[in-house]
Amino acid sequence: MSQRTERVDELLRQEIGTILGREAKDPRIGFVTITEVETTPDLRHARVWVSVIGTPAERDAALIALQHAMHFVRRELGPRLRLRRIPEFHVQLDDSIERGSRVLRLLRELEGGRVPDDVDALESLPTPVRRLHREGDAEEPEEPRAEPPGTQRPSGAGSSPASRSSHRAGRQPRGSRPSRGR
Repeated sequence: MSQRTERVDELLRQEIGTILGREAKDPRIGFVTITEVETTPDLRHARVWVSVIGTPAERDAALIALQHAMHFVRRELGPRLRLRRIPEFHVQLDDSIERGSRVLRLLRELEGGRVPDDVDALESLPTPVRRLHREGDAEEPEEPRAEPPGTQRPSGAGSSPASRSSHRAGRQPRGSRPSRGR
């Protein structure tokens, strides 16, 4: 991200917050904080990340009202900013503050020796799954096989399964030559 884009993002965040706080009259826009603005490099579009305090229904209503209010905000920003183009705004809910406070609360409960009540059973780390080999991947080294207890490996046998089976059969492993005595 260029330095100019960062300055424009910060300027837009401040101005949008000012307009929504002082000039927007929609009662559905309650306690809203503009947390971040991310513009595209061509300044045609911008994501406006907002944090909304309230119930989930109030948050949904506030997001809808904010998206409608963005037309008003664009019109107000035109004379205030010296930009060739005011971007098209897309409102996104920023729930990072809520998630962070929930994590802190869960950690406090675990430190206190209690098991949190609201931990969802589906909310666990994903189970690791062995990745399938795809064309273009580097070859993975073969894992050594464990020998059954009581078996001894013949001396001079290679470590790969192919060399072990050919040694057992009395043949030389593929790719190796017998030594010739001179």
